[in-house]
Parts: sequence; structure tokens; C-alpha cells
Amino acid sequence: MAVKRHALLLLLICRLLSTLGLTVAPAEPLLQLFDSGIVRLDPPALEAASSDFGALFTAAPTAVARPRSAEDVAGLVRSAHAAGSSFPVSARGCGHSTHGQALAPGGLVLEMAHGRLPGPRPTPVYAGGQHYVDVWGGDSWDDVLSWTLGHGGLAPKSWTDYLHLSVGGTLSNAGISGQAFHHGPQISNVLELDVVTGKGEMVTCSNEENSELFNAVLGGLGQFGIITRARIALERAPQRARWIRVLYSDFAAFTRDQERLIALSGERFDYVEGLVIVDEGLINNWRSSFFSPKNPVKIGSVAGEQRVLYCLEMAKYYHEEDGGEVDGAVERLLRWLRYIPATEFTTDLTYVEFLGRVHRAEERLRGKGLWEVPHPWLNLFVPASRIADFDAGVFRGILGNNTGGPVLIYPMNKNKWDVRSSVVMPDEDVFYLVAFLRSALPNSDDPTQSLEHLKQQNQEILEFCHHAHIKIKQYLPHYKTQEEWVDHFGPNWNRFIERKAEFDPNHILGSGHGIFHPSPSPSSLFPS
Repeated sequence: MAVKRHALLLLLICRLLSTLGLTVAPAEPLLQLFDSGIVRLDPPALEAASSDFGALFTAAPTAVARPRSAEDVAGLVRSAHAAGSSFPVSARGCGHSTHGQALAPGGLVLEMAHGRLPGPRPTPVYAGGQHYVDVWGGDSWDDVLSWTLGHGGLAPKSWTDYLHLSVGGTLSNAGISGQAFHHGPQISNVLELDVVTGKGEMVTCSNEENSELFNAVLGGLGQFGIITRARIALERAPQRARWIRVLYSDFAAFTRDQERLIALSGERFDYVEGLVIVDEGLINNWRSSFFSPKNPVKIGSVAGEQRVLYCLEMAKYYHEEDGGEVDGAVERLLRWLRYIPATEFTTDLTYVEFLGRVHRAEERLRGKGLWEVPHPWLNLFVPASRIADFDAGVFRGILGNNTGGPVLIYPMNKNKWDVRSSVVMPDEDVFYLVAFLRSALPNSDDPTQSLEHLKQQNQEILEFCHHAHIKIKQYLPHYKTQEEWVDHFGPNWNRFIERKAEFDPNHILGSGHGIFHPSPSPSSLFPS
């Protein structure tokens, strides 16, 4: 058995060396890590790392690694850096990218979510006048919440709607949800990072130390380094959430109320998001399962001939000892909102239940076999000054009467974002996230549920914005050509190039985005 294993090991190493084109010296760290079980070349591991949640693109790596430390990550990246641009490296967290961003065609995928060694979990620290916790880049936000709540009742300040995402993954984009209007995105709540650059250097960085790398990596799409440790700012966690939903048929009133809510500086809601509803059934499904199935809401009964509704979600967080005050606070905040009378729905739940609301919906969809399907998502930042034009052309135009999934819309304040980061935003003080979170159903008889239809509709939305001169920016961006990337970054393109040359001169990181390499191939896993 030992002889057979040794022969297999030699065969796999020869394959790795021939693929990389490496000399013995730079390959040595890879061989050591392979022998320790960190580097894998078996077909199941390669297949699992060849696609992602979006299921729109496939690209097989040559090898998959499960690093257990920053030193492991650095050793792997140094070997790849020595091979030049021919061997790309991508860090993969929970695999929730939608357009192949975490793929590494012909290269190495680092499965960061599998990297933490057994042992004590991170515990919060109080220093410098604030609480924080140091976590591994592959840790999920769901785990971070569990650890911090269990040690002093603390929690991060800013969240994504879905918590089963990796820390490094969301920080490489921004990390947003209905709290971002007040706390900013997750990248605005990071105090310090440990990063392995594209040269294999391990660097500690913050706004005070190695600040150029710190700001480059935050929102940097994995182009400048791999996050191995993040120091996350914490606050005392609330215990409960009063969750309210109201409905609008008047888009102007809907957006006016949202923008007033995010401008409040005193008494305010802690979470503000919106939902566009054109499907008769969607209002009572998935994210809208908040409404009682015993008393379903009918669009026609409240939207009239418009056939479009806008749902405003709000949450007020509180501690149990303050429960007597939350009723008055919510009543005062709702008093001046101009929603449709008699469409107010309220529930009360724990803070953890509120943060886990999308995961519960995911479990229901998995049970129906509706989660592991193609997800042609499109996420846009839309300037507030043009959101009414967007509504007229897209929500009440292109979408028709079937969205294929939830459509989120909520505003954010730009002054809560750090313009030194790599994130690209509209040049306005207030901008909206509009997220088309659609799922294609390969075997559906309804052509509007097909992958090709939803992809074509996404393209129509982008073309409408172009012809209407609505200066959108993609969030979780995906483009096919470098010219499109140059247009995306606009005046920040030169800064992006300079940072790339400094921190990843061989262009080995983040190849799945297709900025400096060909994009991954369209997926053949799900026929359209």
C-alpha cells in the first residue's frame, strides 16, 4: 500500500510540475504542502472548485489547497508568483460568488473556509477604547456572530443579508445590507488586516500602517492580496428586533420615505431595505414569507392598475430592558411615512433570528430543490437622482410581470464609505443598491424562468441604463472585456493599475474576474 501511494504521489507531483512549468526550487513549498495533505489534485476536489453559487461559469483548476495558516498561504502564493502569470491563484471562501470570480482556470484555488485548525475560537478584545475580534479570512460571518455573542454579548456593526459568507470574501467586495446607511459597509468597520500579497509577502496593514495595501484590499475584488486575518470592530449586540413591513404603490413616496429614514441622526430605525414586487406570488414567498400565509396579500387588491408594489422593510433593535420604549419609538418613526393604509405588518424576534432570516429561506428552497440552480444575479449602484427613471424603465417596463426572484432596492449614504478603498460608487451623496436576485429553473415550462431569458433581461437593463445615461456602477461586478473594466473604474483605473503593479506584479490573483486574464467559460452544468 505504501509503494502504491508513493507511486501515485510521484505521478501527481509530476502532473503539478508539468502544469506549472516550475523548476524544483520554487516548487519545493508546494511539494511540502502536498505531502502534508494541504494541496489536493483529486477529481472531487477539483470539480468542487470549478464552479460557484452562480453556476454560470466553469473553470477547472490544476490544484486545490486548504491552507491552515497565513504561512501556508504565503508559501503557495510565492510558488505561483515564481511561475509568472501562467499560474493564477484565487481565494475561495464559501463559494457564493455568482460569475466565477473565485475560479482559477488552470491554476490554484485556495479553499480558505476549510483552513482554520481545531482549537479555541477567536474571542473579543477590548483595547484602545473599543472592542474588536481577530478572525481568519475564511471564517463565516455566521460563526463570527456566534463567537462574539458568546463572549460578552458583542457583535459586528455591519452585516450582509446572508451570513454564510466568508469574512475575506465580503471584505473583498464591500459587504452591505440594510445597516450600511448608518454603519457603512463592512469594509468601513475593519481596523486591521493581515494580507498575503501577490508576491507571497505577509503584511499587516491598517489606516496607520501600510495604508495603501489596506485600502487597496478592501473592496479590491481579491486583486491585490489574500486576507488571512481581519480585525473587526464590535459593539454591544441588541437582543431583539422589531421588524416592520409596509407597502407602497407610489414609487416617489417610497423612495422619499427611504431617503428620509436614512438621513435621520437621532431616533431612527437600525435597518432599512426595500423590495420591488411585480409577481403576484412573490409577495408571499421567500424573502416575503414575513406575511401570514393565512392572510396572503394580493397585488391587485392594493396596487390597482399599476401592478407594481414597493415593500419597505424596517427594523428597530432593542434590549429586553428597553422593551417598553420600542412601541413608542416605532410609532413615532412610522407616523410620517406615506405607505398604503392597512398594509403594515409587524413581528418581533430575537436579533439572531432576524440576522438569520435569509438562511432560513435558503433551507426551505434547498428542501424544494430550488437553491442549487443557476443564479444570474445583477447588482447595481444607481444614483439617487436617477432612481425614478430607473423605476419607469425597468421596474415598470423591462421586468414585465415576472422577476424570477427578489428585487431589492435601498439607499445608502456615501459619507459612510471610505473613498480610499477600491470600491467604485456613483458620484452622488446618496445612491441605491438595486439587486436582481434571480434563479433560473432549467426544467420549467415557463420561458420567463429560463436562464437565457433572465440573462437577456439583465443585458436589457444594462443597455437601458447606458442609453438613458444613468451612470450606474455594478456591485459584485462582472465584465467580459478589459475595456469594460476600464469604464467601470473610470478615473480610479490608474490607481487600480498602480496598486496591481505594486502588490501583484505578475497578475496571478483574482483571475476569475477576467480583468487581466480571459474570463472563465460559461457553465455547461445547467442547459438553458
